[in-house]
Amino acid sequence: MFSEYLQHLIYGYYPYLAGTVFLLGSLLRYDHGQYTWKTGSSQMLSSKNMRLASNLFHIGIIVIFFGHLFGMLTPHWVYAPFLHAGTKQIIAIVVGGAAGIACLIGGAMLLYRRITNPRVRQSSSHMDTLILALIVSQAALGMVTVIFSLGHLDGEMMLTLSSWAQSIIFFSGGAADYMAEVSWIYKVHIFVGITIIMLFPFTRLVHVWSVPFGYITRRYQLVRRRS
Repeated sequence: MFSEYLQHLIYGYYPYLAGTVFLLGSLLRYDHGQYTWKTGSSQMLSSKNMRLASNLFHIGIIVIFFGHLFGMLTPHWVYAPFLHAGTKQIIAIVVGGAAGIACLIGGAMLLYRRITNPRVRQSSSHMDTLILALIVSQAALGMVTVIFSLGHLDGEMMLTLSSWAQSIIFFSGGAADYMAEVSWIYKVHIFVGITIIMLFPFTRLVHVWSVPFGYITRRYQLVRRRS
């Protein structure tokens, strides 16, 4: 059947295509386009509400990223002795919901600013606007999945989605079969997420590879007034 073929194409093969583009694209861009390897900040063009929007967006997206990373890729047997799947589901709903709201509000503010502010719009590429719109849409979809998850407080849906993600990452095979009975909203959410990963190397998002962790432990710089 065509629907079964499409399911295996999107949830069985597409993640590997996106992952390959993500890794090779990032490497090639770093090697051949280092002058484009930047955040492309537009704060100097317009700082109105920039700090609030940027903080909400970045805090939200960082919490969401690590929540998905550890939540989806941690095998059930690791936390089963001390944490029930249903309890983990409730934690994910509460923490993920709060982070999703922050990301959605902050991202929507940044997107509105990028579209309506003439100076910011002129300095933005089409890909800048597209990737931000996709992330905001993904955050909105994530909030809808939270509503759907309230009907699966036993944690079974979370275990199914985790099994799919782990099958992809660990090359277990048959990953697409886990998506057979999954609701459409989760399928759309995952598809958009994979697409964002594939587009990653062609956007300003590449700057996350250069997060300056050294600043955390760097000693304070002393600046003295000239006498």
